[in-house]
Order: sequence, then structure tokens, then C-alpha cells
Amino acid sequence: MEHFRKLGIGFSPPAIQVWPEKKLSVNLEKIQIVAMSVQIRFLPDDVVVVAEVGEPLLQVAARAGLSIPTGCLMGSCHACEVELEDGSTICSCISGVPPGQDQLTINLFVDPTW
Repeated sequence: MEHFRKLGIGFSPPAIQVWPEKKLSVNLEKIQIVAMSVQIRFLPDDVVVVAEVGEPLLQVAARAGLSIPTGCLMGSCHACEVELEDGSTICSCISGVPPGQDQLTINLFVDPTW
């Protein structure tokens, strides 16, 4: 810096602005963490197991001692398709236990070609 002064060049360091720290306040009384259990009933064997919302259906079935056939494990081949109690079908390899229900019935129809 001395060199610049001798040459008549003014030098000042860049301005640095320091922002005050922002503090995050969280009211823990208003936060609720709910781990919902859902009773899953697998047909046709009438096997019942308790599962958590979001738990993968293949994992729930395996824990219940049941095997759901799989192929691609990406939902494309539909080998793992199961039927819900409302008649809709889902690929169990990419589906978890849905929220908002106390119990769920899943029909494991098996395609003998798989």
C-alpha cells in the first residue's frame, strides 16, 4: 500500500457491510409430529399387519410373510400390481402406505405367468 501512496494513488479497502445475525424462532408447542399407524389387511390370505404411513408396500408385505411378485421395480412392468379395496390398482414396488386411513385392504391377485 505504501507504494500506491508514493505514486499519489489513493487506495481504500472495499467496503464490507456486516449484516446482523438473524435468529430463527420456532415455537415447538405448535409443531406436531404424527406417526400414523395403519392396519393393512392382505387378501386372499386375510393376513393383517400394522404399518406406518409412507412405508413401502413391498416391505410391509414381506414383514407380513407375503411375497408380491416384482419385475422391473420401477412400476413399468406392472408385475407387482395390487388392488385396493376401492377397486383401483397400484404398483406396490413404487407405492407406500397412504395417509388418511386407519385401515387398508389390499388384494394380492397373482398372475401365474410372472
